[in-house]
Amino acid sequence: QVQLAESGGGLVQPGGSLTLSCAASGTTFSGDVWRWYRQAPGKERELVAGVTSGGIINYSDSVQDRFTISRDNRKNMMWLQMNNLKPEDTAVYYCNARRQWAPTYNYWGQGIQVTVSS
Repeated sequence: QVQLAESGGGLVQPGGSLTLSCAASGTTFSGDVWRWYRQAPGKERELVAGVTSGGIINYSDSVQDRFTISRDNRKNMMWLQMNNLKPEDTAVYYCNARRQWAPTYNYWGQGIQVTVSS
């Protein structure tokens, strides 16, 4: 059974930092893209950052220069280092692993809450 599990969320003050982790298990991951998404109350899920198995990285404009995504292919782990957090970063954060060519897959974690508030 394939599982993606997020950890590291919680409550932090504006300007603070958190690191989210995503641990994957249950299959062989390769040739894919792992991404962090988030969904704030009343809003659509949005892409935060992504990293390919080859190490190509992209960020949304709203987190560029504040968040850092990383990935360890051998450990099947992904991280999101979040610095200078703002109240508008408050959301449920999800990790996602997607492969677009055979064998395709699209796996999601259950999500983890990040709350930025004083």
